[in-house]
Parts: sequence; structure tokens; C-alpha cells
Amino acid sequence: MSTTVLHRCIQVGDVGWCTLALLFRPLQAALATPSVLYIATLTVMLFRPPPLEFFCLDRLALILLALFVLLRAALLRQSFRPQSRLIWPMAALLVVVCADLLFIPFDVTIWSVAIAKYIAPFAMFYLAGLVFNSEAAVHRLETFSLIVLGYLSFIAIAFLAGWNELIFPKFILDDSLGINAERARGPFLQAVANGTSINLLGLVAIDAYRRGRLRGITAVAILGALPIAILATKTRAVWLSFASSLLLLTLTTQSSRVRRLCIGMITCGVLAVVALVAGVREIGDGVQDRFMDRGTAEFRLAAYEAGWRMFLQQPLTGWGAHGARQEIEHQILGFQPNMTVVHNTYLEILLEHGILGFALYAWIMVGLFNLGRTSDPGGNCQQASATFPQVPCRPLWPLMLGVFFVNATFVVMNYQFVNGLLFTWAGILAHRQRSEAEAQSCR
Repeated sequence: MSTTVLHRCIQVGDVGWCTLALLFRPLQAALATPSVLYIATLTVMLFRPPPLEFFCLDRLALILLALFVLLRAALLRQSFRPQSRLIWPMAALLVVVCADLLFIPFDVTIWSVAIAKYIAPFAMFYLAGLVFNSEAAVHRLETFSLIVLGYLSFIAIAFLAGWNELIFPKFILDDSLGINAERARGPFLQAVANGTSINLLGLVAIDAYRRGRLRGITAVAILGALPIAILATKTRAVWLSFASSLLLLTLTTQSSRVRRLCIGMITCGVLAVVALVAGVREIGDGVQDRFMDRGTAEFRLAAYEAGWRMFLQQPLTGWGAHGARQEIEHQILGFQPNMTVVHNTYLEILLEHGILGFALYAWIMVGLFNLGRTSDPGGNCQQASATFPQVPCRPLWPLMLGVFFVNATFVVMNYQFVNGLLFTWAGILAHRQRSEAEAQSCR
């Protein structure tokens, strides 16, 4: 409430109502601009503090976001109908997962992983269609994506160069938290999550550059730092997905400026590797060690073999999340599993939920790729279609999914921020696709 309104309340002597109005001012702001609350939720997921007492902070933010968005939709009489039929296989998989978890003893770790992998993406996919239904809201999300990309790239390069005093928050440097302490892991405390986020956000930045939204010194700083930040993660899956996405974009894009940009980033990445290995021995040796490391590959092969044997024993129903984690300890020979059942999203779904769970996940994968399709409303509907919010990342959506699914081949994608970000863009694409379908129906 403005100062003028406050003075009026005091003048009429209704201080009680004035105080009540001030207390409900945050509620009014959240209802007026839900995209800001949504972005705040993503920020909490990005910077969730690792101590146990803050473990549920991101869950609380997600619950508050859902309550505010649904309340706003009810007040505005928005349709609660899902934006896409993709919601149904997602809901079915969620039912399968929750049915498994409800019949086992409560385990906070297993529930946390389930929320990050299934519940949060489902919720954000649905809520994104209700929140980002205007150009201004989508513009805010793109701006947030570019800011986060700049931050993650800067932190990764600072870690690679040993500028620890510039790294924030400081828990990133704590060896006792998370894994991959020797790599640029960012606030995720996991190098693959950091690298996948940088890669996805980098594709959003490339499209912003294509449209002229990102230009000048800002474009040079963000896009120039991108290949070095990817290199700093010292993670081969991240390197592979980044190089593949740039190569495919170079070969398929119709924009000459994007093609030149991709060639420049590939060249920058190659020169950075050569410079590190030849010049800075300490950093270069770390990069070279990651190229030559065989221990991780041997563990993954052992985990894949054990996981496949377990799947063949219970192919239809799977072992369940709890049972799979118990059994894998006896199946992997010569290694001690750490944190996840197997380092492969698809194999883990087969292990935990059997063929049914995997079929639903495959259905979701196909549906996500279909969200990137465009259609021409034609005729008198073209003007109506132009009023619907555009989706900045739409031309590069297949590449974004490729980055996600390639990394999912080597790790279990239980990174809440990564999943939330991807399914947020998916929800916006679903809203756009539904808007185009409605425009076509008016012919």
C-alpha cells in the first residue's frame, strides 16, 4: 500500500484496517506478479543451503508457489485444465512412484530424490502454464536465466583459476559437503548438475543472441566465458553434450551469426584446453586426468551390469526405490555404491519401477520433443496468434532436451533446479502450443 493510502487510513482513524492492509501487501504483490514468486522459488532451489535444518526450504517455497498460483487462478477464473496431454503420463508416473514410497518405511533421502525427480518437475510444468502467459513474464524468466548463467560461469572460472575468495556462497568450497570437490560444482555441489545447467542456460543465451536480445559487451562476456566454464566442470558427459550441441547447431542453424558464434566457441574451447595443458600445469593436469580417468568408467560398467541383472530378475514391477538401493549393495562386485543406485536415469527407472515406469518415462520424453513443434494458424487467426507469448528457447528446444537426456545417460537426473528449469520451459511451450491450437480452431 502506498504512503498516500496509509495517510488516508490514519486520517479516518481506521488504523486496524490499515495495519491489516499492510500485512496483506506481500500477498497482493505475489498475486499481482506470480512470475517473480516463481523465479524466487527457482532461486531457492539454486541456492538451497546444505545444512539439514534448511533441508526443506526449497520444498516450502514450492508449496507456497503452488498455493499462490492456484489462488490467483481461482480469483481470476483461469482455466485449471492442463496445458498439454503430456501431463497425464507425468501424473501416471507420479502415481507409480508415490505408490511405491507410501508402502515402505519413511526415508527422507528417498523422498527428497523423488521430489527432485518427479514431484517438483510435475508441479512446475503445470504451474508454468498458469504463470508465464504473458510476454513480460517470459521476459523475466529469460533475464533470470541469463543472470544465472553469468553467475555459474563466473564461479566455475574462478574455481578453475583458484580465485577462492571470489566464490559465493562459501559452502561450495567445503570438501565435506556433496561430491566432486575438485571440480567446478557450483552451488549444486555436483559437477554434472552445474555443467548441465550451464549448458542449458547457454543455449537460452545463444537464442537471445540470435534475436538481438543479448548483444554488445554483455554478449561477449557471457558467451565467451561459456566454453571455459564447461571445461572447468572436468566432467566428460558435460563436455560431450556441450560439444555435440554446438556442432549440431553449427550444422543445422540458418543464422550465419549463430553459426559464426558456435565456431568461435568451439575454437575457444579447443584453445583453452591446449593452453591449460601446455601452460598451467596444475590446472592442465587436472583436465588431462579427467580425459584419461578409467576408474569412473569401470565403476559405471560394473553398476550397469549389476543393474541389468537386477532388472531381468524383476522386469515388470521393479524393485522399488528402497529395495533397489538395498539389493545393489550385493550386486556390484568390487565397488561400493555411492548416493545413487546406478549412474543412469533410464536404468534406474527400470530397476525401481519396471517396464511400466520406463514406458511412462519414454512417453514423457517423446511428448517433450513434440512441444517444440510449431504450427501456422493461418488466415484471420494470425493476428490472434501474435498476441500469445513467444517462447525464446523454442528454436533450440530439441538441443536443450538432447543435453538433458545425454547427461541422463551417465548420471541420475535428481537435480531439482535442473529439472525445474527444464520443465518450466516445457510448461511455457505447452501453453504456447495450446494457444496455437486454439487459434487454428477459429478458422
